[in-house]
Amino acid sequence: MGTPVLVVLSLLLLLRPAVLQESQTRPYSLTFLYTGLSKPSEGFPRFQATAYLNDQAFFHYNSEGRKAKALGPWSQVEGMEDWEKESELQKAREEIFLVTLKDIMDYYKDGEGSHTFQGMFGCELRNNKSSGAFWRYAYDGQDFIEFNKEIPAWVPLDPAAQNTKRKWEAEEVYVKRAKAYLEEECPGMLQRYLNHSKPHLDQQDPPSVSITSHMVPGKNRILKCVAYDFYPQGIDLHWTRASEAQRSESGGGVLPSGNGIYQSWVVVEVPPQDTATYTCHVAHSSLAQPLAVLWSDTQETRGEDKLETQPQ
Repeated sequence: MGTPVLVVLSLLLLLRPAVLQESQTRPYSLTFLYTGLSKPSEGFPRFQATAYLNDQAFFHYNSEGRKAKALGPWSQVEGMEDWEKESELQKAREEIFLVTLKDIMDYYKDGEGSHTFQGMFGCELRNNKSSGAFWRYAYDGQDFIEFNKEIPAWVPLDPAAQNTKRKWEAEEVYVKRAKAYLEEECPGMLQRYLNHSKPHLDQQDPPSVSITSHMVPGKNRILKCVAYDFYPQGIDLHWTRASEAQRSESGGGVLPSGNGIYQSWVVVEVPPQDTATYTCHVAHSSLAQPLAVLWSDTQETRGEDKLETQPQ
């Protein structure tokens, strides 16, 4: 079951907080992502933990510095968290986490190669009420075990997880604590963090939009519509031909551009003989109404191969 250290990169994408649809009643989320490595390398410590408010990382801890540190704008916020106390908590979680990774490796006799163990847990608030909570783990990129707070119990998703379940449920109080954390402690912590964070999380950056055209002789023309420099993350992007929606290929969803902003794009193919008008439609919570950026073959005859529109 060996995997390279680079599996961490793909897992970070898979286990990132889910994209939330933005609206006036959108939820706020608090999510913790933990990663443990059996064979750390440069740039990848043995253990690291990152906490997110919505999609924004606000503190980080790893096994090298062993200190929880606020990130981004939260590094300028006073009184949001007792970082010394948080550091001690993360040290304790690091120890448990790495012991569990070793237990799994012993079960599978995975002594060779590099192996990863990741955990993600957190909660959401909508209109100041808890609207969701989750707690799950993965080993080498595969589902391992998750907590069902309705039972409540740890549910094994891998043969080795049976041993983990027995260990984590050795005393009934451990299950009760996990349930209480998801239903009470996590939402309470999120509400406290929001007292310092709502202005930042509620920011609205409208997208800029550009259309580029590329054509290889004898083949279809490729139109690419790119939306960039927007926040928050949720966006709808699609093409129409003569006002009819077209099936188009996404560029991989919504991707971070750095500095807390995002980009996304869609592509559509246009046959050489097609003279219809194509329009890229962009809807985002920062816009009073969706953008419609027009492209037609007449622009090609004038030698234009790119259109751009900036947010107003």
